[in-house]
Amino acid sequence: MATKLDSATEAARPTFPKRAIITGGMPYGNKNLHFGHIGGVFVPADFFARFLRDRIGVQNVVFVSGTDCYGSPIMEGYRKKVEGEGYAGTIEDYVRHNHDLQKQALDAYQISLDIFAGSGLEPAKPFHAALSDKLIRRLHEKGVLVKRTTRQFYDVKAQTFLNGRQVQGHCPVRGCKSEKAYADECDLGHQFDPEELINPVSQLTGTTPELRPVDNWYFDLPRFHQVLDDLMDEWDADPQVRVIVTKTVRESLADPVIYIQSKFRDQFDAVESKLPQHTVREAEKGQTSFSVGFANWEDRDSAREVLESSGVRFRTGKTLLPFRITGNIEWGVAAPDLEGTHDLTVWCWPESLWAPISFTQTALDADAKQGGGRYSTDDWRDWWCSKDAKVYQFIGQDNIYFYCVVQPALWEALDWGLTQDIPVANYHILFMNKKASSSGAIKPPMAAELLDYYTPEQLRAHWLSLGLDQKAVSFSPKPFDTSVSHKDKKTGEEVLVKDDPRVVDPALKESAFLTNIFNRLARSCFYGAANVCDSHLPSVAPHAEVVEGCVKATLEFEKCAHAFDAHGALAVAEDFCRAANKRWGDASKAANGDDAAYEQALADAFAELRCVTLLMHPAVPAGCEQICDHMGFAHELFFSWENAFATPGQLAQKLGEEPGEHAIVALPPRFDFFQKHPSQVKKGK
Repeated sequence: MATKLDSATEAARPTFPKRAIITGGMPYGNKNLHFGHIGGVFVPADFFARFLRDRIGVQNVVFVSGTDCYGSPIMEGYRKKVEGEGYAGTIEDYVRHNHDLQKQALDAYQISLDIFAGSGLEPAKPFHAALSDKLIRRLHEKGVLVKRTTRQFYDVKAQTFLNGRQVQGHCPVRGCKSEKAYADECDLGHQFDPEELINPVSQLTGTTPELRPVDNWYFDLPRFHQVLDDLMDEWDADPQVRVIVTKTVRESLADPVIYIQSKFRDQFDAVESKLPQHTVREAEKGQTSFSVGFANWEDRDSAREVLESSGVRFRTGKTLLPFRITGNIEWGVAAPDLEGTHDLTVWCWPESLWAPISFTQTALDADAKQGGGRYSTDDWRDWWCSKDAKVYQFIGQDNIYFYCVVQPALWEALDWGLTQDIPVANYHILFMNKKASSSGAIKPPMAAELLDYYTPEQLRAHWLSLGLDQKAVSFSPKPFDTSVSHKDKKTGEEVLVKDDPRVVDPALKESAFLTNIFNRLARSCFYGAANVCDSHLPSVAPHAEVVEGCVKATLEFEKCAHAFDAHGALAVAEDFCRAANKRWGDASKAANGDDAAYEQALADAFAELRCVTLLMHPAVPAGCEQICDHMGFAHELFFSWENAFATPGQLAQKLGEEPGEHAIVALPPRFDFFQKHPSQVKKGK
């Protein structure tokens, strides 16, 4: 019988939901995936999804993501493709091509999505369009949509309105350090009105665009200030929510403020009486600006108009503003006609927030049409609106505003009983210690390109070990490191790091554990069993202290995984595996021809191998599943945490066999469960 925990230990374990949705960030449909998409979001999300499938059952987990098909980034990418490369396909063809490339990259890295859909592609397209229409009508019915006449950039030369990334300038938010700002947001997620953008330039013609009035629907986000404040108190007390989330959200809950440089004080004093009720806070020591606070965003905007007309330069602070729902971009989800508005489309950011629901509906509908059974329920509400379920959304920290400010308020406004998610906001993976982006000066390597030098499991293990839950960490793969290592003494020429055989590749640190330590333990077990157990499990039980060590490691791993600490979880597994290898080495040598002692050492090693394989399964699934297959067990039995504390012999007993009767699959000579990439193997070996 497997180890049964005492009541105190059981009570101290983290709790998990009956059902879970896991979402990975949605990549734009204008490009393939680079290493940051895969390593920073999808691999951590996949680790947790695989862990939860093992922990609560495969039928109780839905892991969704998809291509963000609509919006100005896609239109701009398509325009450049047509004008610069003579591309002849439609914009949907363009998006479909990029979607297929993204799917190939995800598959190559063993990302186990239940569905990787596209908001504008079949089969999810009709689900997403229907949900968008229903949701916007619901918000209107609830009285939280406001029709506003605002000003939008218009390119006179191109004779067209500009959206999103079709305009670039500098962010007006005080203290922002973003490299680029667009029509109404910067690349760090700060929101502002178009007229606040500094030095706007049309990306279509390179001219300075005009601002012209347009009507759009806005979500009354400021109305939900208290809701968000209360939610932050809940998240502060939730160990699964990282401090950076509530800290960032609370910055957006600040009162409306305008910052004015002290050199404009006389001009401000001359018009101060024209401003709505406000409070002036003088510049603190060492600061060059004083601040003017207002009771609400409307008063702040009225003050902006006064200051602008008087030539007073200023910057605004973060605060809750009405959130735009619709626009007039051609390539977008159609918005319903409401109160005389026509031909509007949904802005890409809000519709991307509910896209995971559309994707869930798509996956569940496909299961239902096939007779059901893949999931515990095919009703999307049981996943998104049930107290028995949780939603875990893996995002980058630059998207906290959308997923942790706007989305919770939208969910509350809809009054559909939608579950407030657990946001898992990772720090950025830097590239060679610098922030890289496909639209920035430093281009990151594409995900597929890395597989010319590494195996998927090597990179998965490396990225998971970086500790992105704690800090921004650099990914510095040696084959891409063009910094100078040293000068050749004979030629005087500079030798680059990537060409220096003396430099160790930091991206292979975890690979050494997989290809050496983990491999060695697995091979020792199987080759040893072939020698003394006729390729069957050992007939004796492992020592009690070995089983106790397995239980302890499993509980420590579970605690780390629950907290999304993949770095800590893998450290638990690695330390345990190293100790198991040492135990095996010592015990097998001590046996010295004593088959009974050798079989006992094997029983201990098999118990520890099963434990390590269970724990490492979410990180390096392919190799772990090979070990399971060679041990002769079905994946459902071997990886289920209902059997987490069972030894291989006890798993055999669940099948009605005695341990010594359970056959394993013999290994061919020099077999590796975790292989090196061909480029890493020295010639002649």
